[in-house]
Amino acid sequence: MTDQPPDRILRLNTVLDRTGLSRATLYRKIQDGTFPRQVRIAARCAGWRESAVNEWMRNPMFYQVDDVRSWP
Repeated sequence: MTDQPPDRILRLNTVLDRTGLSRATLYRKIQDGTFPRQVRIAARCAGWRESAVNEWMRNPMFYQVDDVRSWP
């Protein structure tokens, strides 16, 4: 068993600070499948897994989400 720290959930302002993206750019990248999707943590609350944001930051140019959903 490995002793990895638990994956934290980051809120929007923290993700924007870490990535340097604007809110509009962040949501456009999510829609295009080039940024990790949010995780629902309550009825009206969502966040991002820290590990997913860190993975995106390692190589943002070539990041792709496998299950891109089309928006209506």
